[in-house]
Amino acid sequence: MDFIMQMEPDYGAEEKKAVMDYLDSGGFIMEFKKTRELEEAIAAYTGSKYCSIVQNGTISLFLALKAVEVGQDDEVIVPDYTMVATPNAAVLAGATPVFADVDQTLNLDPEKLEAAITKKTKAVIFVSINGRGGQLDKVKAICQARQLHLIEDAAQSLGSRFQGQHLGTYGVIGSLSFSVPKIITMGQGGALLTNDEKLYQKIRKLKDFGRPEGGADHYEEMGWNFKYTDLQSAFGLAQFAKLKGRVERKKEMWRLYQEGLKDVSRVKMIATDLTEVAPWFMEIFVPERDKLQEFLKDNNIGSRPIYPALHSQPVYHLAGSYPVSEKLSQEGLWLPSSTKLADDQIKYITAKIQEYYGQ
Repeated sequence: MDFIMQMEPDYGAEEKKAVMDYLDSGGFIMEFKKTRELEEAIAAYTGSKYCSIVQNGTISLFLALKAVEVGQDDEVIVPDYTMVATPNAAVLAGATPVFADVDQTLNLDPEKLEAAITKKTKAVIFVSINGRGGQLDKVKAICQARQLHLIEDAAQSLGSRFQGQHLGTYGVIGSLSFSVPKIITMGQGGALLTNDEKLYQKIRKLKDFGRPEGGADHYEEMGWNFKYTDLQSAFGLAQFAKLKGRVERKKEMWRLYQEGLKDVSRVKMIATDLTEVAPWFMEIFVPERDKLQEFLKDNNIGSRPIYPALHSQPVYHLAGSYPVSEKLSQEGLWLPSSTKLADDQIKYITAKIQEYYGQ
């Protein structure tokens, strides 16, 4: 068996043709019609009124916070378990990230959220880990009651829903990511979703030097150059055409892993409703994770530890009690998850895990 990577991008002739056709058309490469076409497609797919594409998911979170006027002396509550881009976006906006523990789905715990709210709290970023909505309804109710801006970091959730509604559309603004590991990719990319026209227009200005629509050199407010490119959007439209099939493939991959590991008592998987969730990565939780990872590597299987509990990282290094994120982050392992993965490869992986645990 050749080495199976934990993740790899999935693209082919369709993407190559889309890019070459665009170049042959004499396009200017910069953000223009192809980007608008992709924005409209994503908005329609997610059920959002508006979509604005930017350079990456960190920038989309930053712009979401700036759009609701988060800045110096404000606090932004984020889950202790998430990709570091989430709290970093708050820092970039001039605010202070405040960590709250997660529940057993790795999503923000509403009780811990309540305990973390202070007079300085202005926004909450809910991260729908691996396409799961967790207790998003309770988090939204708390934000509404406390008059806090709810921002959704739905970087891992394109194609996933919560109570029938696409993730990223519950908050005032949602953020998507198109980095290489995501279900569709353009190498890098992010998107902001909103149903609020005023917020959408503000986002459009913020990403284009503070200029109104049209590109004239008239600057109404502080802004930056976070525009996208039509070259990437041409690639992205070819990827988007494959999204429906990839959503179903991710669900089938989860079922195959679940079936192959169901009798291995020491391996746990988070309960996942596949009628709504398209898992981003195939994750398991095991004792002595690092030893299993080394065994898998010796058998040509790539894997990767899930994110660490962020309060423990040197960049933040905060005191406090975050028992759930600490425990799960030490046990979690991402298994091979690319949509290029074949069924027989998944069966080989689960057989090796069974072998490791003496099944």
